[in-house]
Amino acid sequence: MLREVDLIAAEDTRHTRVLLEHHGIRARLIAYHDHVEAERADELVGRALGGESIALVSDAGTPLIADPGFRLVRAAAAAGVKVVPVPGASAPLALLSCAGLPTDRFTFVGFLPQREVARRRALEELADRRETLLFLESPNRLAAALADMAHVLGARDAVIGRELTKRFEEIRRGTLVALAAATAEQVETGRVRGELVLAVAGRPDVPDAERAEADAASLDLLLRRGLDAGEPVAELARAVARELGLKRRAVYQRALELKAAR
Repeated sequence: MLREVDLIAAEDTRHTRVLLEHHGIRARLIAYHDHVEAERADELVGRALGGESIALVSDAGTPLIADPGFRLVRAAAAAGVKVVPVPGASAPLALLSCAGLPTDRFTFVGFLPQREVARRRALEELADRRETLLFLESPNRLAAALADMAHVLGARDAVIGRELTKRFEEIRRGTLVALAAATAEQVETGRVRGELVLAVAGRPDVPDAERAEADAASLDLLLRRGLDAGEPVAELARAVARELGLKRRAVYQRALELKAAR
């Protein structure tokens, strides 16, 4: 197909040129990445309306899955240009197929926020989801992301896929807690590299009464630790409420009760 098109829009023309040369394909290339997507979409649609055939390719995987391109597809469809998919190996779906986690329902989250506070807030919003969760992450943020996942989501089963379908493919399994600890050690030795995708089990389907009991135990444990450390009740209640996703007033009241019973 790439031999037949008039123009190839590539996320990274240098990367794509190596592939084309390997297969003896000589085609015109144009850059199409995040920084030029908005302005270049109209140009490419205009060329398509003028009779040119255009292929959009990504550096790896299926185009548009966490890659630039949706603006182009939307504009092309709105202009009546025919859009045909030619999928590549999608890292999230590839990992899902071998993760050993439920596949009947899943959510592709993509990249989490870079900053810790925003990242934990995003994870808190996902904490009650029962379907398998799929994330993308960069090597330099993997350890921090896993640590926050372990903190917010607990010791759930998880799988890390690195460089899937490529030469240095690696798949690691364990709980979020165990994977966070192992990855922290790997980061220190500089061994975390490549494209990464994570599959994390959804919230365990436990009875409401059992879940309420576990939540109450976690609440008291965190409050007692804070009180033992001499933290002010108001600040402690605010922090614990945010961590457990509970109402601050209820947590503050429980903190007062525990302090009075000491």
